[in-house]
Amino acid sequence: MQLETISEHRSFGGKVGFYRHSSAVNNCSMRFSVFVPPQAASRNVPVLTWLSGLTCTEETFMIKSGAQRVAAELGVMLVSPDTSPRGDDVPGDPEGAYDFGLGAGFYLNATEKPWSRHYRMYDYVTAEMPIILFGNFPGDRQRQGIFGHSMGGHGALTIGLKNPDVFRSISAFAPICSPGNCPWGQKAFGNYLGKNRSSWSEYDATELIRNIGRNKPAHKILIDQGMADQFLERELYPHLFEAACKEKAVALELRRHEGYDHGYYFVSTFMEDHLRYHASLLNA
Repeated sequence: MQLETISEHRSFGGKVGFYRHSSAVNNCSMRFSVFVPPQAASRNVPVLTWLSGLTCTEETFMIKSGAQRVAAELGVMLVSPDTSPRGDDVPGDPEGAYDFGLGAGFYLNATEKPWSRHYRMYDYVTAEMPIILFGNFPGDRQRQGIFGHSMGGHGALTIGLKNPDVFRSISAFAPICSPGNCPWGQKAFGNYLGKNRSSWSEYDATELIRNIGRNKPAHKILIDQGMADQFLERELYPHLFEAACKEKAVALELRRHEGYDHGYYFVSTFMEDHLRYHASLLNA
């Protein structure tokens, strides 16, 4: 697949780049960003995929997280796709709301029209984007981790849990842990997946844990949650995910932080912890 370079920037001895390509999965042009650490000049390096939250783009993580310095030290490649398909023919929310449609792909494969033609972010993250990434950048396919924030935390948990053979490590910041129980998830799933709630469990991290069987993550899941998060009680439900992990003996470290809200000041505060957590597993 042909990759178009939008811009590239030197950063901590490595390089941050922004790229665009034609997506057969989402039937539109897609963008993603990559930080290539300096160690990649001589060898393939571990790859850590970041999934961003509602209203974000492929730029948000690279601009706001402050992750590049530590990633350069650890020799980890960072990859951040856009949060949804975009384009003049891609349908958005009919009322222009921020929590559905453009910028709100929820990292699933939509089954309902008109969304099913474009909104296939699960296949994009797990199948199409890796072909482009490993065809153009010096990443190690055998050493991959995934993490994200809010809607992207939901995506990281569900994609990581469903693909333990691909992702060695999983973490999240303030993830939507039980979308079937919250307004964000109910709106998105009801439109993308239809009214039959039985199909929703495939993209619900808490339900995936409750039905996990023997295919458990090989390593502990790390989650950070701010206790001053304005969306905590209405949208996130980390306690349900925590209870499911306890019931199924899935290793989880859920760290609760007093005074921190939902935004990137919170994310950037604990970003180094997450990068070192992932690097310890990916470099083992």
